[in-house]
Amino acid sequence: MKTNKLAVGILAHVDAGKTTLSESILYLTGSIRKLGRVDHQDAFLDTYDLERERGITIFSKQAEVRLGEKEVTLLDTPGHVDFSAEMERTLQVLDYAVLVISGADGVQGHVQTLWRLLTRYKIPVFLFINKMDQEGTDRRKLLVELQKRLDERCIAFDDKEDRETFFENLAMSDEAVLEKYLSDGTVEPGEIIRLIRERKVFPCYFGSALKIDGVEEFLQGLDTYTACPDYPEDFGARVYKIARDTQGARLTYMKITGGILKVKQMLTNRREGKESSEEIWEEKADQLRIYSGAGFRTISEAPAGTVCAVTGLSWTFCGQGLGAETEAELPLLEPVLTYQIQIPPECDVHRMYLKLRQLEEEEPELHIVWEEQSNEIHAQVMGEVQIEILKRLIAERFDTEVEFGAGSIVYKETITEPVEGVGHFEPLRHYAEVHLLMEPGERGSGLQFEAACSEDILERNWQRLVLTHLEEKRHRGVLTGSEITDMKITLVTGRAHLKHTEGGDFRQATYRAVRHGLKCTNSLLLEPVYEYRLEIPSDKVGRALSDIQKMYGTFSEPVIEGDMTILTGTAPVAAMRDYQTEVVAYTKGHGRLSCTLKGYEPCHNAEEVIREIAYDPEKDTENPTGSVFCSHGAGFVVSWDKVRDYMHLDSGIRLEKKVKPIQEQSLPTFSQTIQRGGPADEKELEEIFTRTYGTAKKERNPFNRKRTVSAETSSLREYKPKKQGTEEEYLLVDGYNIIFAWEGLRDLANASIEAARNKLMDILSNYQGYKKNTLILVYDAYKVEGNTGEVMKYHNIYVVYTKEAETADQYIEKTVHEIGRKHRVTVATSDALEQIIILGQGASRLSAAGLKEEIQAANIEIRSNYLNQGQNGKNYLFDHLSDELQGLMEDVRMGRKKL
Repeated sequence: MKTNKLAVGILAHVDAGKTTLSESILYLTGSIRKLGRVDHQDAFLDTYDLERERGITIFSKQAEVRLGEKEVTLLDTPGHVDFSAEMERTLQVLDYAVLVISGADGVQGHVQTLWRLLTRYKIPVFLFINKMDQEGTDRRKLLVELQKRLDERCIAFDDKEDRETFFENLAMSDEAVLEKYLSDGTVEPGEIIRLIRERKVFPCYFGSALKIDGVEEFLQGLDTYTACPDYPEDFGARVYKIARDTQGARLTYMKITGGILKVKQMLTNRREGKESSEEIWEEKADQLRIYSGAGFRTISEAPAGTVCAVTGLSWTFCGQGLGAETEAELPLLEPVLTYQIQIPPECDVHRMYLKLRQLEEEEPELHIVWEEQSNEIHAQVMGEVQIEILKRLIAERFDTEVEFGAGSIVYKETITEPVEGVGHFEPLRHYAEVHLLMEPGERGSGLQFEAACSEDILERNWQRLVLTHLEEKRHRGVLTGSEITDMKITLVTGRAHLKHTEGGDFRQATYRAVRHGLKCTNSLLLEPVYEYRLEIPSDKVGRALSDIQKMYGTFSEPVIEGDMTILTGTAPVAAMRDYQTEVVAYTKGHGRLSCTLKGYEPCHNAEEVIREIAYDPEKDTENPTGSVFCSHGAGFVVSWDKVRDYMHLDSGIRLEKKVKPIQEQSLPTFSQTIQRGGPADEKELEEIFTRTYGTAKKERNPFNRKRTVSAETSSLREYKPKKQGTEEEYLLVDGYNIIFAWEGLRDLANASIEAARNKLMDILSNYQGYKKNTLILVYDAYKVEGNTGEVMKYHNIYVVYTKEAETADQYIEKTVHEIGRKHRVTVATSDALEQIIILGQGASRLSAAGLKEEIQAANIEIRSNYLNQGQNGKNYLFDHLSDELQGLMEDVRMGRKKL
């Protein structure tokens, strides 16, 4: 679907001149007749009194602009870091972005945050370096800084650049363009458009928005080097903002991403995959508005590419996809401080909470929460400036004066090891049971949900309902009651009743399963961490480094630029949140600190925080950890630690507790079933591997056969050596794993690890002498600095000491991979993770206990054979010769050969 519509957003650090540039663009394109100014409080896009008073953009606005044949929707976004969430929501609907940078300040901390966001959303970017009329600005130095701190493909597009150099810079960004440039000596405009659209080139323009210097040239470049996207014929729309007009009508701002939206058209969230009636809504688009500043015009239909506001919708939310459009990704920027909203004593808490939920619709990052036990309302806020704005908004809209208490850090929780959570809800005439596998995820991965349950066990509509309930709520952890994150939750099994199950039953069972899982495993408290950039005079570096260490922060090597030194690193938000004032004080105003949220990492003072918050999950009645079962027609509550005794289903998952807690270890995907260091039987390992990787082709192996128990050996396996075949057999032994698995060797190792190694070598050497296979004993030596590895022959076995940075596991995996398909290979280890990998290579595994039994059985067999041979009281020479030597001696005896 062809269109001439373009959505262009303007982004900047606060005070970079973003709104002034917007005014210049509107003026030069004829959209407004008079230039407004922020300092005169008459800017066209500053439509709210608060914005005019403070001189900052608080809410995103739109205006219509015509560039040649293109109809451009210009979206002005907030520049202050406290309102960056509003800016990020707008990015979801942009075709291009204009990043405004102050020539006087250069690339500031928030600019790099904006750049990361633009990269994340894959938005093509034009850069306008503003305020070039101020003294001290240097075009060449600024361009170098852009290329160094943002992207080396930032290229000057203005007339001051030499054309040959310009084309060379363009050609270096793409191989196809380079080949064409070398042959033709030029780069076609169509190729430049493609390079910009694919984010291979970032055009840079220099000027002064206040004096309209360089703006016209910038607009010409914007018209020449942009292309309107094509859209599908099927209707789709992306909601990016919720607001209310002066009359209180709810406005849903959206971009049409396919087809056409017409007035009075029915809109719904119904789509394939949502079958529960309680989740479905259907409403009519009463009015379509095209806003430009504070005013708007109505239209009868909005084709694809249009950014409009729709009235009549009450269930929409920011980031929602309608029609064929999918929902947006979770925002990257989020508040790290939570505040209590203190309302007047005469004000009803419940009514005020419902009113504040309207604000949460418009500002989803607020996360308005009513704490029932304390009867308090809490909100998450980006900073002090946003608090001032919120107080004014609440006073104007709800006629209530509120205050905000002291801010506290927004913590989060995750788990350190996999766990199965079980939730059961069965009061009289209700029924639902849910089993969830909860696994730790990578830092910053958030929550991921999926179903791995057969539809023969639980119907698809119930499975989708469970996933909906997992996604709809901010689940609380059990350490501090903070939101959980960074884990994968999989529905593994469940049960419904044909007659008694209702949708709400699975909500209760799902919530309880999550809480049960959290109680059954180890949790980890996470805190927000800043990524900082500190510029200070060089003589203050010592003070700064000392402060950062006290804040439990990290720092990279200082970079010296003239009289200033730049420090970069990370530090907990709790420790660095007020550090800016200290920097200004001890540097006498010469220092500058910029912080951006890096993400969440393990809390540096977790015990102190947990003790201070004093959260008791058992007293949190809104988030119960137990389940409800039914007996004799009445429901009764079962505490979380006894739920598994009453549950009706067995998922078949067997998880073992880790010996030592994990803090930052990344777990393999199959860790849901088996842990490193724990024993597992062959059948279970095969089932795990098949579920994870598919069927492994295994070769026959003497260690993989069925064994019988002999009465004479007192439960020891009878050892029967296999006849020699043409195929060579290998046995790889994980040395230290065996040493610390066998009690006798473990005790010896406590006294002398070398003695334990030698003892194992003797045992295995004796065993190999009877088994006649190739036996390789592998010891870890990866911590020995500079070690190149060693392979030595010890009697009849090979002993390997791994090289630096190579573990025994890695050596064994590599060896099995190389020989496992050609020879019969068995690996002796009780490392269950290693056992899974071994199965994947077609080899067999033998646990430490199994190897011990094999050796004991072989020793018994050796002694038995030796005693049987000596019962006749005679000792014959031939009894102790090999078959080959026996044959030779027989030929000599018969005169057929001579020695």
